[in-house]
Amino acid sequence: MRVINTFFLVVFFITGVAQNVSVIKITDLEKRIINNSDTTYIINFWATWCAPCVKELPAFDSINTDYKSKKVKVFLISMDFKEELESKLLSFIKRKNIKSEVMLLDETNGNYFIPKISDQWSGAIPATLIVNNKSKTKHFFEKKLSYEFLKKEIENIK
Repeated sequence: MRVINTFFLVVFFITGVAQNVSVIKITDLEKRIINNSDTTYIINFWATWCAPCVKELPAFDSINTDYKSKKVKVFLISMDFKEELESKLLSFIKRKNIKSEVMLLDETNGNYFIPKISDQWSGAIPATLIVNNKSKTKHFFEKKLSYEFLKKEIENIK
């Protein structure tokens, strides 16, 4: 009996730690971040093939960990191809030990989804949107960001 319990604990631990990636549409993301809560959402658009994106991922993961007990949520929105979810994205997330929530954006019409994020967005990545609906904060950055920069942005939201 003890061997069976240990087995189930190991299986639970392994599957509980595995990263699940949702495939979403832009409307799904909007539903998650457009609300009346006082949560600050940090939404980073990135891809596995984008060197500056990959370099900044540890900063977002650290923010996610350091602000977990506060009302801050980090969403990492992958711009990789949907067809490469299993073969590329999931192994990348595992290899880099990414803990933040990762979603894959399943959109092909940039003219439709880019303006929904920001009028300032040319479509280049990395790109980050910081939103807090209660304080009416909406900041957009089309560049690589550091941990210190993100921390300062969060602390400036009232």
